[in-house]
Amino acid sequence: MNLTSPSQVKAWCIENGFHPNKVMGQNFLVDRNALVAIVDEGFAFAGGKGEGLNVLEIGPGLGVLTEEMLSRGAAVTAIEKDPVLAERLAASLGNPARLKVVPADALDWIAREEASFDCMVSNLPYQAGTRMLLELVQKRRIAHMTVLVQTEVAERLAAKEGSKTRGLAGVWAQLDYDVRVARKVAASCFWPRPEIGSSVVTLTRHDRNVAFSEEERDFFRRLTKRAFEHRRKQLGSVFKDLIKSSARAEELSNEDWINLVKGLTNENA
Repeated sequence: MNLTSPSQVKAWCIENGFHPNKVMGQNFLVDRNALVAIVDEGFAFAGGKGEGLNVLEIGPGLGVLTEEMLSRGAAVTAIEKDPVLAERLAASLGNPARLKVVPADALDWIAREEASFDCMVSNLPYQAGTRMLLELVQKRRIAHMTVLVQTEVAERLAAKEGSKTRGLAGVWAQLDYDVRVARKVAASCFWPRPEIGSSVVTLTRHDRNVAFSEEERDFFRRLTKRAFEHRRKQLGSVFKDLIKSSARAEELSNEDWINLVKGLTNENA
């Protein structure tokens, strides 16, 4: 089956009585140009080649990204929650030796799995994609991540201080990753067609905050979470005597937050 042919993908679903689940975010990528561009972006750190790469994929669906990555020589661990899709994936691609299919809820798998990967390339489920990504970001085990998410999610992840789209997801992701929106992908590139467009986001791990301790990271997350729960308020109003500032949460850079955490930690030491 040509996985970038909407008619063939739809015919397979009809023939097998499979109905894409909107709640699970099952919108299958069916555009060849977008497919190649996503994998090119995901493998860019390796010159676009997959030879020797150990890749994580969450939500492979029918396997369109999986097939392309395998064709470039990568080894792929694919985490698929839907039992029907998980059962068919390996056989539909010819049972390649470099493919490991894990039938599991990705959030449960992330919580217990300690393996490291060279990169992740995924069309993340719409509903839980942000949470999955932030769980992986906090583990810091994958140096390069390229994900397809809703455009509004992509913009929040990459938003800088002062932006209206600046939020908790971006602050947490940027603590250890440089985040970039690589390209937009039209809704017409998917079947079933989603109501909104998507974007490809790349996250590249940096080492600017490697000295930030786990205790400081925990404080960082608690502090920023509370601040963004009251994002319309000035920090001085949210934290009373703890912080004296007229700034609002989205106005602070990650460096500002880090300095604030270190300052408060030193005061209480």
